[in-house]
Amino acid sequence: MSIYDIKVKDANGNDISLSEYKGKVLLIVNTATGCGFTPQYDGLQDLYEKYQEKGFEILDFPCNQFGSQAPGTQEEIASFCSSRFGITFRQFAKTDVNGKNQSPLYKFLKEQKGGVLGDNIKWNFTKFLVDRNGNVVDRFAPTVTPEKIDKYVEEVL
Repeated sequence: MSIYDIKVKDANGNDISLSEYKGKVLLIVNTATGCGFTPQYDGLQDLYEKYQEKGFEILDFPCNQFGSQAPGTQEEIASFCSSRFGITFRQFAKTDVNGKNQSPLYKFLKEQKGGVLGDNIKWNFTKFLVDRNGNVVDRFAPTVTPEKIDKYVEEVL
């Protein structure tokens, strides 16, 4: 199985095949609007603007599993992110990243890069970098800012 065999829900609840992203470098992030790491949206948007024309995409998956820090509706989350941070990268439906209802995408990502603290996602703004061939090449803890990831994105591009 590859990442391109997985389907996810977009912000409107439609099924989206990740095969749409073949040949692109991806940064997949579980986010929250009420988290201490929420200001990272600024850095994520900067990364997106810097590398989008080179085949870079950010896939944003709001997640309410950590301290209920993404409590709003999909519309409220999207409005907050666009008005407060001006994000233009794609946002998907609220997603579980751990547990019995975890997204197949996050199951796959964790199998590829378990991380130093084990497989489970520990908090919001955990980031996975995926190369143009669909390989998960790195996993970054929430404390690793988008600015620190820039050099890794550039190398993969």
